[in-house]
Amino acid sequence: MNEQKIINHQAPPPRWVLKLFTKVNVIVYKLTGGRFMNKLSGMPILLVEMKGARSGKKRTIPLMCVPHGAGFLLVASQGGAPKHPVWFYNLITYPDVRITFGGKTSPMHARRVPDHEKAQFWPVCCEYYPPYQDYQTRTDRNIPVFLCEYSAV
Repeated sequence: MNEQKIINHQAPPPRWVLKLFTKVNVIVYKLTGGRFMNKLSGMPILLVEMKGARSGKKRTIPLMCVPHGAGFLLVASQGGAPKHPVWFYNLITYPDVRITFGGKTSPMHARRVPDHEKAQFWPVCCEYYPPYQDYQTRTDRNIPVFLCEYSAV
């Protein structure tokens, strides 16, 4: 007997809903110094101020993070979607960012880690947030990881 794999995928919310939620999240996070709207799925979030890869305009988005040493790891999983999130291209094009976490904003440099280095970081990311492994299983793409470290910029 053939078993069918049943996958329970909910349709993502409309794009305008996500954009509105992101704007509200950023405003509340900034106004409260990160005391409110500072978690997503139980994970800490930070605000990343970056330039848009195409537009060059300033963008601020909330992202889940994995604290690592004095910096952070950012996982471009997008829930296991087949394409990289837009912010991936922004960080590749303009890696110097400003990160707000715990009420403190600092200049940082976001570096995509190569696969040999990702092999060290991936287990840390998955231990911190186990769904990352499910996301990697769900997609054919190699989910990128960025290491954000303090910068003098």
